[in-house]
Amino acid sequence: QVELVESGGGLVQAGGSLKLSCAASGRDFSNYAVGWFRQGPGKEREFVAAIKWDNGATAVADPEKGRFTISRDGAKTLVYLEMNNLQPEDTAFYFCAAKPGMFNFVEDRCGFWGQGTQVTVYS
Repeated sequence: QVELVESGGGLVQAGGSLKLSCAASGRDFSNYAVGWFRQGPGKEREFVAAIKWDNGATAVADPEKGRFTISRDGAKTLVYLEMNNLQPEDTAFYFCAAKPGMFNFVEDRCGFWGQGTQVTVYS
């Protein structure tokens, strides 16, 4: 049974940083991509970043490039999202998701989801 468990969310002042973790278990993820989506108050869920498990290739949403970094620890089957210079508009529920392959890493293609972790940025 596949399980994705997020952690690391919290309350942070604008300009601060947080590092989210997604613990993946229940299958061989070597041919999968694991990534993050977020959903802010009154907004639709949006793609943030993804990483291909086997070769570490990454994709980050344009608005977050330079601030957010996605990485993985293969030995521990953990995926991290390091977020720097956080702003109030980054306030959202952050979800970990997984799908086979990196291509078309969009919400309705991801078959596995975590429960999410809340990130709140105050000014």
